[in-house]
Amino acid sequence: MSTTNSPITRQSVIDQYLPKTVTPVADSMNEAVFAPSNIALCKYWGKRDAELNLPINSSLSISLAHLGTKTSISVAAGSNDEVWLNGQKLAADDKFARKVIAFIDLFRRGAEHRVKVETENNIPTAAGLASSASGFAALMKAVDQFYGLQLPLLQQSAFARMGSGSASRSLYEGFVEWQMGIREDGMDSIAAPLDCVWPELKVGLVKVSTGPKAVDSRSGMNRTVDTAHLYQSWPLQAAADLERLHNAIADKDFTLLGETAEQNALSMHATMIASWPPLLYWQPESVAAMQRIWQVREVGTELYFTMDAGPNLKLLFLADAEEQVRTFFPDLEVISPFA
Repeated sequence: MSTTNSPITRQSVIDQYLPKTVTPVADSMNEAVFAPSNIALCKYWGKRDAELNLPINSSLSISLAHLGTKTSISVAAGSNDEVWLNGQKLAADDKFARKVIAFIDLFRRGAEHRVKVETENNIPTAAGLASSASGFAALMKAVDQFYGLQLPLLQQSAFARMGSGSASRSLYEGFVEWQMGIREDGMDSIAAPLDCVWPELKVGLVKVSTGPKAVDSRSGMNRTVDTAHLYQSWPLQAAADLERLHNAIADKDFTLLGETAEQNALSMHATMIASWPPLLYWQPESVAAMQRIWQVREVGTELYFTMDAGPNLKLLFLADAEEQVRTFFPDLEVISPFA
């Protein structure tokens, strides 16, 4: 695709894969689709193209099974688009509502029908628990169903990424790698599942705060890239961590998996802290939980953590350690990604 006369935009890329006109499929209306949230073990942090949400590095995640987003789209009864979140109708100028409708507009092809979008999260929204990832993945699935597009999952992954980068990984279950890609149009920046089932692996959620973050991930990412000198080493570390994680998953080497994921998360947060103004998502309870995890490891229980851009921790441990882990984190919500 040539960029001589016009820039590459989300719309120009998506238009190449859509029919000239789209029509809602009656049978699909109000049929909710689900997408799981995901937790990155090798983080995505930094973009090479903000318009298309193209990452500077590849990443790898694990899905959170039943935790995520359920979304349906139908034709609105009135003359305006409607967005409902967890049973509440949002104002037309609400930030989330505007993002949802802007995403649907990429596929509407100028059609005059209005839509009603109903989405439900069973995880806290905008609290560093990857609700935007499952949200835009579910929205992409719902759009594909609503218009009867029958797009391949790899294309859906590329398009979901335009709504939220991590959404590219939430089209799938289990371990998922999001490949950074090199094409200008980003259509090789897609996610695909890894062929691995690890039933013993557990993820635990330590919910320090479930309220919205003061600085959203997109703004935090931009600040880090623009101002943190430490960030220069991040892409090389992410590439090395990705290779280590592939080896850990192939060999079911939990120690290597946990150590790599924890160091990767702390390294990403180090670049944030080195930003200006400093960007610190941690709260005192976050640090206390980290110290508790390190103490648990010192007494012989393998327990590791990872953190996204937020104060909440996600614990990694094996099934035979669950009872002991719960003694240190009695309110822990435990997820079995491969159950």
